[in-house]
Amino acid sequence: MIETVHVDLPGREYDVVIGPGLLADAGARIAPFLRRPRVVIVTEENVAALHLTGLQSGLEASGISSEALVLPAGEGTKSWPFLEQTVEWLLAQKVERGDIVVAFGGGVIGDLVGFAAAVLRRGVRFVQMPTSLLAQVDSSVGGKTGINSPAGKNLIGAFHQPSLVLADTELLGTLTPRDLLSGYGEVVKYGLLGDAEFFDWLEAQGPALAAGDMDARVRAVKRSVEMKARIVERDETEQGDRALLNLGHTFCHALEAATGYSDRLLHGEGVAIGCAMAFEVSARMGLCSQESPSRVREHLKAMGMKTDLADIDGDLPDAEGLLSLMGQDKKVVDGQLRFILARAIGDAFVTGDVPADVVLSVLNDGLAAR
Repeated sequence: MIETVHVDLPGREYDVVIGPGLLADAGARIAPFLRRPRVVIVTEENVAALHLTGLQSGLEASGISSEALVLPAGEGTKSWPFLEQTVEWLLAQKVERGDIVVAFGGGVIGDLVGFAAAVLRRGVRFVQMPTSLLAQVDSSVGGKTGINSPAGKNLIGAFHQPSLVLADTELLGTLTPRDLLSGYGEVVKYGLLGDAEFFDWLEAQGPALAAGDMDARVRAVKRSVEMKARIVERDETEQGDRALLNLGHTFCHALEAATGYSDRLLHGEGVAIGCAMAFEVSARMGLCSQESPSRVREHLKAMGMKTDLADIDGDLPDAEGLLSLMGQDKKVVDGQLRFILARAIGDAFVTGDVPADVVLSVLNDGLAAR
């Protein structure tokens, strides 16, 4: 059961192929893009231990040789030192503009390697092979690449579209339950921002997806990618509509900074908490009914996910401190913080007209419950 979503960007169009068994088929799918039968792979140690041999065998089956760079796992790899290491390694491998670099890992590897490909020789082609649910539904599609700065997350980067995305849903079976549910935070986001029927489906099928149902996983990844692809086609460089994809992220990025980008809070966990808080702000502003944030929280809790500030271990800044961390977010325009709020489940919009006292009240209430 292989599904394909086409991302239609004139001159930079590509396919996102979704389904089980793509690792073994990687060589046949990548071969049409190659000018010589060779690729270089950048991955991280956890993925390499589980899947690198399988990928290289899939490439060899089509007569494609490969070399691999294995980086440390974790958010800390998305930084200047590892960008330098990756670029210098690619240069040592004599990667040419006509070659393909394969980003084989989760969102950290996809973002880092995509950025390295963007700056190497002013742009070389790359293929995304996302191994986590979060990367399959979000970071591997749309061409956002980059690294973190001490000043904030994803503040250094470039838009650089991949030539192909191969999302092997079989690989999701090797994720820890926590990592899978972190990715599910981004899946839920798509229903909340623009497809109420998808959210209805997730309420019914989310448990099956978490339990390993392959049909449910393929369908959820496909629908998420379709929604992202259509938004990216309308607004590739986030001048307008694409900001909708940041539902929950203004809160999330502040919470990630507050927890030191550590495993205290995984990205998708922060997105889930952020979505619940965005709906709470919306309800307090009279934009949506109180039933909407309640329903969001109920589904996240039913899936066993982090839902509130009380679910984050360890100390957090006070409400004013969290609000100031939001001020470093990329969604600040002319000094004004933009939020993605909602009129209902499936009906999100971007606004800069959010009173600080409403945000502070939501943060204070969340902190008081800890």
